[in-house]
Amino acid sequence: MRPTSRGSRVTRAAGTATFAIAHLVWFTVWIVVNSKWARGIERFDPFDPFPFNLLTMVVSLEAIFLSIWILISQNQMTRQAERRAHLDLQINLLAEQESTATLRIVHDIAEHLGIGGRASRRDPALVEETDIEHLASRMDEALPDAPGTVPSEQPRPGGMASP
Repeated sequence: MRPTSRGSRVTRAAGTATFAIAHLVWFTVWIVVNSKWARGIERFDPFDPFPFNLLTMVVSLEAIFLSIWILISQNQMTRQAERRAHLDLQINLLAEQESTATLRIVHDIAEHLGIGGRASRRDPALVEETDIEHLASRMDEALPDAPGTVPSEQPRPGGMASP
């Protein structure tokens, strides 16, 4: 497994109660020190007097960078989810092929033993291979286009682009 990315660590840390409490303490101390509300602070000159322009700039920059890190993390999670979905599709296609092969063997055994009867004639499509291209084109017709893509750019199961 890949080591955790910096963006994931930043967003994981930013999404905690500790992060929120630390910011609450930081803002409180900043405002108290620069407003001279506490005793003993009168002798210090405020470095960011009301309306706290420096604090506003620092918080704005922090928000910008946190949002960028969150977007990076979300993009990584999206790519990971797409890879998992592709792997799931491949596994499901293999399982379908194995099920079809198993049904063919059972069908052949039943015919060889002469016990095929009604059960083997019930749904002959079960022993036929699934036409993946036909299934993919039916899915493309039934599902709405993905946001930001042209219908011809939509990927099909198996990694092929639609015509």
